[in-house]
Parts: sequence; structure tokens; C-alpha cells
Amino acid sequence: MMVTLQAGVVLQKIVANYLLRKVFKALFTIFFVVSLTFFLIRLMPGSPVDIYVNQQISLYGMSYEDAMSQAAALFSIDLKAPVYIQYLEYMSNLLKGHMGYSFLSTGTPVMQVILKFLPWTLFSVGVSLLISFTIGISLGMMMAYRRESLLDHLLTGFGSVLSSIPNYLVGILLLVFLGVQWKLLPIHAMRGSMSPGVQPGLNPVFIKDIFFHATLPILTYVLTTMGGWMLTMKSSTLSVLEEDYVAVARARGLKDGRITTAYVGRNAALPLFTQLAISIGFIVGGSALIEMIFVYQGIGKVLVDSIAQRDYPIMQGVFLVITMAVVIANLLADLLYSKLDPRIRVGGGA
Repeated sequence: MMVTLQAGVVLQKIVANYLLRKVFKALFTIFFVVSLTFFLIRLMPGSPVDIYVNQQISLYGMSYEDAMSQAAALFSIDLKAPVYIQYLEYMSNLLKGHMGYSFLSTGTPVMQVILKFLPWTLFSVGVSLLISFTIGISLGMMMAYRRESLLDHLLTGFGSVLSSIPNYLVGILLLVFLGVQWKLLPIHAMRGSMSPGVQPGLNPVFIKDIFFHATLPILTYVLTTMGGWMLTMKSSTLSVLEEDYVAVARARGLKDGRITTAYVGRNAALPLFTQLAISIGFIVGGSALIEMIFVYQGIGKVLVDSIAQRDYPIMQGVFLVITMAVVIANLLADLLYSKLDPRIRVGGGA
């Protein structure tokens, strides 16, 4: 009875506290998606053992028995065990901070693979979002201040077209025209995340090299996200311009530059900062096609390769990272917005 009362008190505290509610919801979402992913990838046709055996037979002419013997020694888990046993073992290891080992790279921890390739995706995505966000809100404000002008119509049409084209299509067009047709970029030399022999460090050679290899992914992300920021900022700015405090500021004789930055721009950009946090999570998850097109060694390409080889531990680790990126980004967006507007914490977050 006492335990039940204590559990009820803890539950009431969670429900009453806005931050605890959000954190609990985020943790439950991660647990649910990780569990669902575990079972879904095992429903995919072809097991890692089957794919490995077929490769050994077709590429090296091995017998089926020899290939199966190698597969039995290679894979660290018993794929013939009941799925629920595999699930319990996986969750137990995950709670200990251990994601398992790659099937194909024997003895290589999944965490090591993720830490090796994730920074390149974060670099390309982070730089592109910073550029597109800055350009987008600047052009959006310009469109709002010059609404119904020729510039507004041109930029609105431009932003609408950019936001409606899939990023992989933009990537293919850049590859075809800049690399093949016009030969403006040496696309063969731009493959990978860095050139062989370049030593990582805060030096001009390394910085120049990583930007060289990430040029096309960054350009693709910028073009496909900038239009959305432009249109959203224009709409938000038009809404702020109709607020009473803007009219009061003008009546007080404040300069247009101060009104634009301190009153209009700052308030109009607030909703976009929450969208920026969410966009980071979703772009990390949607980087697979772009990285495959440009052969950029990021976490998205690792995911595609692991799916092709049915490397379950790598797939589960990458999906876990993507899930955490999206959920944490949403959590940060909620907390940021609640900080900017405390009213949403009242009445159960309504």
C-alpha cells in the first residue's frame, strides 16, 4: 500500500512539472521507437547470414558449408534464438551503454563506428543550416518590408520552388550540371569526407579540405531549406508588423533600424528558432540519400550500407542516434518555446 502511494505521488509530480513531463515523454518515445525498430529490421527479407553466405559463394567460390562455418564464427549473436530473447539481450546491453559489435567489421563496436562518421554529418548539416537560416530570415524580412513589390514576388516564387523540390533531386542536378555538364567542380576528387594524408587539426589545410569535400552536400542542404525559412520569416514578420507595440514604437519616434532589429526582427524570428532545433534532428535522419549521391562519408551513408548488408547492430545504433536527434531536438524546441512564452506551461501545456 505504501509503495502504491509513493508511486502515485511520483506520478503526480511528473504530471504537474512541465519539464519532467517533457523529459518523460521523450524517454518513452525513444524506448518505443528503438523497440519498434528492433523488430521491424528483423522482418526485412534476407538475414545477415544469408547475405554473407551468398557473397562468399558468388565472390570467392566457397562451398555452402565453408561459408556457413565462417558466418557462424563471424556473427557474435545467435540469430536463430527467439526474437524476444535477442530483444531482451539487446535492451540489457543498451542500458549498460553497449550497442554491440558490427557483424561485418568483426570486433568493431557500434559506438566506435558512429563516433567516426557522425561528426561529418553534423558538420555538413550544421554549417548548411547556419547559412540557410541566416540567409532565409534576412530575405524573409526584406520580402515582408517590400511586400507586393517585384522583389517580393520574385523571392516568394523562388522560395516556393526551392521548398518544394526534394533534396536528393537538387543533389542530382548539382552533380550532373556542376560536375558532368559544365565541369565546374572536380566531383571525383570531392568524394569522401577528407583527402588521404590530410592530418585533422585546427589548421588551414584541414579546414579547407573538409569544406572542399562538403561543398556539394552543404550547397544541397542550403538550397532545399532556405526557401522554407524565407517564406516562414516573411509570414512571421508581416504578423509582427501589425502588432500594437510596433505602431507605438513608431509613434515614439524611434529610428526604423532600431524598430527593425529590436522590435520586429527579434520577435518575428522567435518561432523560427524552435523550428531550427527540430530541423537539425530531421536533417540528420534525412542525410542518407545526399551522402550516397556525393559519396560523403557520413552517418547516412553508413546507414545505407548497413541496410544493404543487414548489419543489424549498426542499423540499430544509427536508428537510435537518429531517433535521439529528432526527439531531443523536439524537446529542446519545446523547452525553448516555453522559456520564451511561459503561458504554454499553464494548464498542462495547452
